[in-house]
Amino acid sequence: MSKNTPKAIRGTQDIFGAQAEAFAVVVETFERVRRLYRFRRAEFPAFERTEVFARSLGETTDVVSKEMYSFEDRGGESLTLRPEFTAGIARAFLTNGWQQHAPLKVATHGPLFRYERPQKGRYRQFHQIDAEIIGAAEPQADVELLAMADQLLKELGIGGVTLHLNTLGDAESREAWRAGLVDYFGKVKGDLSEDSQERLGKNPLRILDSKDPRDRAFLADAPRIDDYLSDEARGFFEAVTSGLDAAGVKWVRAESLVRGLDYYRHSAFEFIPDEGSAAAEALGAQSTVLGGGRYDGLMESLGGPATPAVGWAAGIERLAMLVGERDWNEPAVAILPESDDLETRAAGIAALLRAEGIPCWTAFRQNPKKRGIKARTDGANASLFIKRSDDPNGEFKITSASEGPEELELSRRVMAILGKDRFGL
Repeated sequence: MSKNTPKAIRGTQDIFGAQAEAFAVVVETFERVRRLYRFRRAEFPAFERTEVFARSLGETTDVVSKEMYSFEDRGGESLTLRPEFTAGIARAFLTNGWQQHAPLKVATHGPLFRYERPQKGRYRQFHQIDAEIIGAAEPQADVELLAMADQLLKELGIGGVTLHLNTLGDAESREAWRAGLVDYFGKVKGDLSEDSQERLGKNPLRILDSKDPRDRAFLADAPRIDDYLSDEARGFFEAVTSGLDAAGVKWVRAESLVRGLDYYRHSAFEFIPDEGSAAAEALGAQSTVLGGGRYDGLMESLGGPATPAVGWAAGIERLAMLVGERDWNEPAVAILPESDDLETRAAGIAALLRAEGIPCWTAFRQNPKKRGIKARTDGANASLFIKRSDDPNGEFKITSASEGPEELELSRRVMAILGKDRFGL
């Protein structure tokens, strides 16, 4: 590579080959599962007005204050590449009049952008799948979303992952809990980490998930949400957990799992690899596979009416790491013309086989023997040799990569489509 060749930007990646196939498996499985649950597909802009994220995520959050890619366009307006999906989906719900579809079940996937230190499974341009239910206040909405997430992970073959679930209560319960936390941590403020001292006045719930040893010394005796739950909030959580039990979704209570922003209510959840599992080993410190929660107060922060909503998102890169590198997963035929004057014939045969649902390709360079070697290297299960029509042994010859049932069945299908009597077999 020349010294003048531009390099990829730090924190971005080029995905190819078996890694790209794993990436595609995640997206294709997500699309199949979201259709099973009748979630509508939607696409959203990759950038929004900066205020959409500032008002939704909060000016003091790390995402807004440190991680967003914001710029001023030629009209002098501040725009931001989306760091997450939910804020843009909420904006679209309000500005497009989608209230008529409520409760709206919507799903999407695509790239997101955050300026942070790249590390294993985390990039500055990354990709997520996302599912939301907007306009449903019932706990059954939480159950359906979590059952969908659980089924997705199972269909991807990702094991050793457990749902960690907590309740943040309703607005009344959360405010009472917040006051209790401020009172408790305020008495030891000088002994807390600098970050938690700052959080105390802004979002004290975030102190509960601090990893700093100075903070952890006080977490065991900190007030718990269960001490402040209203009867309504307690009933909501019990409905969610009983629904998960009925749906066969395994879960554990995670009392330290919180969401710092005030518009979060009730359910907060993450699917986390079990300690010692292959998933935990693959992801390392970046342990969360999928996460989300109920955000009943978000629409109001964007100037809309109070609208209940719940959703989750998962990083495609992390899921692809757990899926593992994939090769071509469909039986395919390599079409190998005997000579250059049969290239056009090969193109016609390829079109015929593809119309019948058989993946195939024509190798481009070198002689037939080397083309065959290249085809096998690229994963061809069978090679179809096209010969001159006046050959006494027939126009075609097909050979399988092995005598396995999949390869032999593929050869039989090709023979049936092209006509067995035309083979010199």
